[in-house]
Amino acid sequence: MTPERAFWLDEQVDRERGAGGRGRYETEVSARPDEFADTWGDIAPVGFAVAAWRVALALSPPYVRWHRRVVSATCARSPWDGSLTCAVTLVSRWPAELTWTRQWQQDRGWRDWPQLFGQYVTPSERDLTRAPHLRAMLRAEVPVPPDDLPPAPDGPGDEFAPAARRAVAVLTRELDALLAPLIGQLEAGVPAGS
Repeated sequence: MTPERAFWLDEQVDRERGAGGRGRYETEVSARPDEFADTWGDIAPVGFAVAAWRVALALSPPYVRWHRRVVSATCARSPWDGSLTCAVTLVSRWPAELTWTRQWQQDRGWRDWPQLFGQYVTPSERDLTRAPHLRAMLRAEVPVPPDDLPPAPDGPGDEFAPAARRAVAVLTRELDALLAPLIGQLEAGVPAGS
């Protein structure tokens, strides 16, 4: 069985849609230096990495791709100590307490997450008028070590776009390492230790 991946970079689309020998992401970053204005010359790489992540997700399709169970993934500088934290929302099954018995449903036809071609989707307005929905989500809030993040550049020079690309690659790698085992367990659908 192939292990589940939580996050990865869409290098193929990046290369195909790039211009002038640069990938699409680096081209977009170079065109948006204002998104990084508050991070130039920062002693900590956190703000720069957060801005790089935001730009990666703003592309269509995003440069950072994720598993179908991931609903959102945001990175931020912690107001507590300035470290890097990420919040990831995941689709989950109903908790065991709700599946043990269906008595609580009172024959009202409760529905879980709808799926379209294997992707979890928000119920349509029409679906919401026909049956109650209970969509369980997990929120993982994780610290990301800044050790491998590139230093924040002093300004929008030549090293700026490659540094942003490196920051996104590091964040993607770290989030994948942290959350892939969790997603694998959710996909297995079997309680751990069974």
